[in-house]
Amino acid sequence: MPCGNDDDLKDGLDYETCMFNPRLEYFNAPLMRNSETIEQPADLSTTTKKFTQEAIHFIKQNKDKPFFLYMAHTAPHVPLFSSCEFRNKSLRGIYGDVVEELDWSVGEILVTLKQNGRDNNTFVVFTSDNGPWTTFKDQGGSAGLLSGGKGGTYEGGMREPAIFRWPGKLKPGVIMDIATSMDLLPTICKLANMKLPKDRIYDGYDISPVLFGTGKDPRDIVLYYRDVQVFAIRKGAYKAHFMTQPEYNDETVTIHDPPLLLNLNVDPSEKNNIAIKNPEIISEMKAILKQHLATVIKVENQLEK
Repeated sequence: MPCGNDDDLKDGLDYETCMFNPRLEYFNAPLMRNSETIEQPADLSTTTKKFTQEAIHFIKQNKDKPFFLYMAHTAPHVPLFSSCEFRNKSLRGIYGDVVEELDWSVGEILVTLKQNGRDNNTFVVFTSDNGPWTTFKDQGGSAGLLSGGKGGTYEGGMREPAIFRWPGKLKPGVIMDIATSMDLLPTICKLANMKLPKDRIYDGYDISPVLFGTGKDPRDIVLYYRDVQVFAIRKGAYKAHFMTQPEYNDETVTIHDPPLLLNLNVDPSEKNNIAIKNPEIISEMKAILKQHLATVIKVENQLEK
């Protein structure tokens, strides 16, 4: 789909009304294979199933050679639809139905790897792009005890699930170290024995030593950008908010001096500002920000085009 499943609303319809009470006939998003439109409007209740079928077909076609499959579901983004097999299956309503169908999809792909003899030779990563879209309440998902949501720089908007699977290579367990989706590129290239070009600076790290239990986490710092500005920095357990802004609000930016300081290990909900008691950590965070900004080369702002 060349757009989000919510991006092609038929003329004359109110966006929020259609998201909270969606009907298939409200939407006109196309489903494409390469440059050919094969269904328009796409039946949004069957897209998860169709994406899964395409992924299975791709794996079977390429089972005898190395392959890379990037599978990005449009669900569970609003508007929410599940196929008839998963409708009313969950206690969580339509959102839960959609998530249960996504769970089924992952299972089908893993079964396909096993049936085609690729289970023990395939590195699988499951992750997401952002936290819940709180504007749409229970249809937008939940961040549990974390504050904030999609569009903001609190943990609720930035933390995502990350599950790595490689039978016989990765030991089952929970890793509490820090990583970001930017670390996937250098990690996968390392595992595939591919060298990255030397003519640029990468924002990601090879985290394979952490995954395989052979070394320490190379990442200790995370920069929380919003558009072109650094709003927050995390170093180890500590996170400093230099600026905060409500999600999907382009005006109300609050600058914090000193920045808000939180210990995410004991306060993942980001409720207790401990800046006054930790001036040395505040100084360290400011130095990290200054050092980072000195390395940023100004380029054309793609967000303003």
